[in-house]
Amino acid sequence: MSLSKLALGLLVVVFTALAGCGYTPAYAPTGTAQTLRINVAMDAPRNRNDFDLVGQLEQRLGHAQAPKYRLSYKIDTTRDLVGVTPGQRAVRYNIFGKVRYTLTEITSGAVMTSGSTDTFTGYSLDRVVTTTSPPSTNATISTQTAERDAAARLMVALADQIVTRLIASSGAWSK
Repeated sequence: MSLSKLALGLLVVVFTALAGCGYTPAYAPTGTAQTLRINVAMDAPRNRNDFDLVGQLEQRLGHAQAPKYRLSYKIDTTRDLVGVTPGQRAVRYNIFGKVRYTLTEITSGAVMTSGSTDTFTGYSLDRVVTTTSPPSTNATISTQTAERDAAARLMVALADQIVTRLIASSGAWSK
């Protein structure tokens, strides 16, 4: 038996097993997560992290025109020094983020699901060159940019985790 016939046979067995276990794509017309698309309104952002989180959530779920659900969230972040030089100069930070979220049905106020998720991202510091006159300030600007970029990446990762959890739990609460 050739390798391609063996692979085709294995593929048929896998798809048959998936069909037998009741596998349905989450966003299929009859999928349980279909109710999430353009039906979830997010709390209004109050700061840059909120804005980045909501932007990614809306990218993944769509912007709700006539929302059925409201997603409330609370973001907590901390910054931790993780890299130092032998001369005790900071060179790398991690930003840890945790989001607690609650999805409620707007009409009834019933909590559909809630939970929390967390992850981290990092960035490196650039150092200021003090041997030049005047001292280089490009390092300060690049460090601020790196920190802002790391925070934005963190919000994207947290939003993606929230959406994944909403999709995974949608079979228990979607109508």
